[in-house]
Amino acid sequence: MTASATAPLGRETPAAVEIDRGAPSIEDVVAIARHGARVQLAPASLEAMAASRAVIEQLADDTRPHYGVSTGFGALATKHIPFESRAQLQRSLVRSHAASSGAEVEREVVRALMTLRLSTLATGRTGVRPVVAETYAALLNAGITPVVGEYGSLGCSGDLAPLAHCALAVMGEGEVRDADGELASASMALAAAGIEPVVLHEKEGLALINGTDGMLGMLALAIVDLRRLITTADLAAALSVEGLRGTDAVFAEDLQALRPHPGQSASAANLRAVLAGSPLIGAHRETGFTRVQDAYSLRCAPQVHGAVRDTLAHAELVAGRELASAIDNPVVTLDGRLESNGNFHGAPVGYVLDFLAIAAADLASMSERRTDRFLDASRSGGLTPFLADDPGVDSGHMIAQYTQAGIVSELKRLAVPASVDSIPTSAMQEDHVSMGWSAARKLRRAVDGLTRVVAIEILTAARGIDLRDAEPAPATGAVVARLREVVPPPGIDRYLAPEIAAAVALVEGGELLDAAQAAAGPLA
Repeated sequence: MTASATAPLGRETPAAVEIDRGAPSIEDVVAIARHGARVQLAPASLEAMAASRAVIEQLADDTRPHYGVSTGFGALATKHIPFESRAQLQRSLVRSHAASSGAEVEREVVRALMTLRLSTLATGRTGVRPVVAETYAALLNAGITPVVGEYGSLGCSGDLAPLAHCALAVMGEGEVRDADGELASASMALAAAGIEPVVLHEKEGLALINGTDGMLGMLALAIVDLRRLITTADLAAALSVEGLRGTDAVFAEDLQALRPHPGQSASAANLRAVLAGSPLIGAHRETGFTRVQDAYSLRCAPQVHGAVRDTLAHAELVAGRELASAIDNPVVTLDGRLESNGNFHGAPVGYVLDFLAIAAADLASMSERRTDRFLDASRSGGLTPFLADDPGVDSGHMIAQYTQAGIVSELKRLAVPASVDSIPTSAMQEDHVSMGWSAARKLRRAVDGLTRVVAIEILTAARGIDLRDAEPAPATGAVVARLREVVPPPGIDRYLAPEIAAAVALVEGGELLDAAQAAAGPLA
């Protein structure tokens, strides 16, 4: 099954998602993490877990050391652990690694992290008993969410602290949020839900904390959000071109085909569809386009927006590969060997998380520049300064652009890559780490900022179109009409923050895209 977090994509979120040995989709992860879809474990996954568990149990009495089964961890891997201490070894590992700090991580992120760890367990390559996976599924289905602090992962050896907090909850320890969001002890929450805490056996604690699940979960959530935001940015650009009486001639298919980047082609097609039938744009065909060329922020929108699309496509490729991965160390191979490896290193995911933050900053930067053109009477093509009703008495959207500028500046700081940093840990055993978790945390902030910047552009462009007092294109007219259901038309200065908040909500919910697509047809 697949699901989508966004209405514009036209797919419904399923009530349940089956976790099988194959790769879950991005939509599956978001359905569980964000929309509360129930989790079901496929029978084949339970069988695979039982088979690999048998491998671990056969090694329990082996005189040779096996990492995570009969040894310590990290720099303590040379320490032999006697049989009678191995259950304590797993409990101690989880308790000591549940060491996060800082602000509480969002519920959807923790659920995504748990979903992805469950997905890896279901591959049968980790050696855990089926009951461990079943308990993870039970917590997800009961809406029990472990409390995880923002700091604690370096994106290598797995998202250790965040994953450890989840494992701690499965053991019936630590703090959680119940289905109502209330803070509770894990023991009480599990008891109330009728869930038996797990007593970890050999290797199981280690298997629960070794993975890129946190950063990958945040990547999946960001991908779904950015799919919607890029198309919404195309919509915003079209509104700005129309409101500034620009030309759509530069978006012609034959011109765009001279530079055959797929993202550029898709964004140009969206602009053509949204602007189709615009009297404001069509007037140029009769009177001529007096400016000769529009500014870059209008004319080059498909090139920049398209580059963001292509960056997102690359991120989706990496995410798909990671979703198909069985990340643990050591791992039970298909032929039954227990082998150490380095697949937990988060570099592949960390790089694309940083890449997306760069793209988001640039997309927002171009959006802000289009907004600014509306407010400058020397560049707006006859509109009042700052789109004010009575300039001087009224300030119009002057400070809305300030808000955009502040966000864009922040996004540029967030675009500084986290993945170029590394701080050695574990007595130099873990001497190169990815910082992928940090890259994911800042990308979430970047996605939020981009949402607000694009919403302010749409709010401003709609005001500019209304002030033209001319018929807009069917699609842009539908967008303005939907916006006017919650934001009044131009007038004297009003309390502006609620209007920005209303526009942000419409962008987040995909409702403006729905309005545009109802008039123009599906957008890419």
